[in-house]
Amino acid sequence: MLIGICGTICAGKHSVQDYLVERHDFKALELARNVSGVETPASQDLVSKSQRAHTSRVSFATVDDLLDFATQHWQLRFCTTSIHNEATVEALCHRPFFLLLHIDAPLFNRWQRCKTRCASTSMTSGTLEQFVQSNDARLYNSTTGGLAALASRAQIQLLNSTTSLPSLHLALDALNLTDESRLRPTWDHYFMTLASLAARRSNCMRRQVGCVLVRENRVIATGYNGTPRHITNCNAGGCSRCNDGGGRSGIGLSTCLCLHAEENALLEAGRERVGGGAVLYCNTCPCLTCSIKIVQVGITEVVFNRSYWMDAETAKIFREAGVRLRQFSPPKEGLVNLVDEPAGTLLDSIEMAQPSANSNGVARADESRGKSRAATGDIPSLRNEPTNGIAQALETGAVAAGARRAVQS
Repeated sequence: MLIGICGTICAGKHSVQDYLVERHDFKALELARNVSGVETPASQDLVSKSQRAHTSRVSFATVDDLLDFATQHWQLRFCTTSIHNEATVEALCHRPFFLLLHIDAPLFNRWQRCKTRCASTSMTSGTLEQFVQSNDARLYNSTTGGLAALASRAQIQLLNSTTSLPSLHLALDALNLTDESRLRPTWDHYFMTLASLAARRSNCMRRQVGCVLVRENRVIATGYNGTPRHITNCNAGGCSRCNDGGGRSGIGLSTCLCLHAEENALLEAGRERVGGGAVLYCNTCPCLTCSIKIVQVGITEVVFNRSYWMDAETAKIFREAGVRLRQFSPPKEGLVNLVDEPAGTLLDSIEMAQPSANSNGVARADESRGKSRAATGDIPSLRNEPTNGIAQALETGAVAAGARRAVQS
């Protein structure tokens, strides 16, 4: 695994890298500063001091050299903060072991971190206006494309509003960045993604539901909810029940013209194609009406992502018929607010066979990979490097040793 970390000034890039190195046995890789085209010649002396302070880092002259090294040692874990432009990402993203992570934080928080860092090294931090100018220059660099272009390409976009390293580490523990399924999705993740994609074809005005029927890890049929063929689409007024703004979900189904996603998939497959051992993936837990049809066709397992208000009734039907029901939640991607991350265990799936159950009678199963680690009371020692104002404080420096409150780089 190679995790590339990019982000704004003082958002926490190096704090995340240090976390990976110290807690998950990652090896830090870096590019020579002149490769990125961002640093100035005046920072060359600073670079050498930084490298001496981080002897564990492995430095490379070019992106290709770094990529060759990581490819030859693909079984190991690597991370790098030398992600400054799209050219670097383009070179790395073709490898199946590369994961791009972008980190940001509120501007004022980052400004406060910068001031604290500069004060710890007896340097002037400059004005807020200068900080904003430096920030904009990095985000919207017309030559390299800027970091703003990289944020949209990142698989994970962290919003780091944490105020200390222990709280950051707790949030990262819960997020579980090292989950290998982020690189190569599990079968559950793969088929649930297909179900979510099918849901985008839905024309139902009430909700978008997608379904995939699978046997022996091969897709038999797909389906999404909406009006039958030759009938005006629901979102074009074809179903008066769904287009009525009032009414609770699941009520008045006798007048609804929309086929459910599960029904569409079952009709497409037919009992003969379903055979034995078929699994139904649906982005929403099946309703009671669909559940009895699922049982009749011979589906042996149902995997869903989002809950529905009649989950308890559905679970009861499946339990009586011997159909396994479980909930699957893929690893968090996209924008993740670290402050909102729970310090406890992440729940990856729900399984009927487990003893503990929620209010709907659907049992939950904890995956070991989702368990967070308790935070230690000690704050790890941070880099304490000389800086020369904002421009040189972007990638280096930290609070003085023994500081009670850690500043994230």
